[in-house]
Amino acid sequence: MPTLTPSQLAMISRRTLRHYDTHAQRFWHGTRDHDVSQNMNALLDAISAEPPCRILDFGCGPGRDLVALTRAGHEPTGLDGALKSCDMARALSGCPVLHQDFLALDLPASHFHGIFANASLFHIPSQELLRVLGELRDTLTPGGVLFSSNPHGHNVEGWSDERYGAYHDLPTWTRYLRRAGFDRLGHYYRPTGLPRAEQPWLASTWRRTAD
Repeated sequence: MPTLTPSQLAMISRRTLRHYDTHAQRFWHGTRDHDVSQNMNALLDAISAEPPCRILDFGCGPGRDLVALTRAGHEPTGLDGALKSCDMARALSGCPVLHQDFLALDLPASHFHGIFANASLFHIPSQELLRVLGELRDTLTPGGVLFSSNPHGHNVEGWSDERYGAYHDLPTWTRYLRRAGFDRLGHYYRPTGLPRAEQPWLASTWRRTAD
């Protein structure tokens, strides 16, 4: 794929985030009852720190998982690039929520015990992925854990309606994460109990490697 220019990357973010802002209420009503407890447990079970843990909900949307993490006794912080989602998440959860573009992060060093990136990292163009993953690694405490769940595919990327996505298979995703400084703890496909062809989501858990 040709190298994307800074203006093209900015357009990708702007157009994708405009879609989420435009459809914020519809997105909330369509996802508020989704059961992602398997994913959340995969993250929390891998964290070795004593609770309450500082968790970054990366791509928090309207705040569903911030509420669940708070109820589980943790201290979550949301992050989303869509302003309306940030406002909704703050109102729903009462948690701090950072309004940041995924391609222009400003995160504290060695701060979070875990990152819950549920259906978010696939929006990052491949050429920027290693950089962004490195920034996420750096905001984790030593031994901190990253959970990701993305729609998988044959290492292609592009537009789906008004949203940009990159769809990696497990070997490619593993190469990116290892180059960024993570060790894989485990992976699975969702929804469980279905043939692989009917499991569009690749979930994986990663630990920050030692410095």
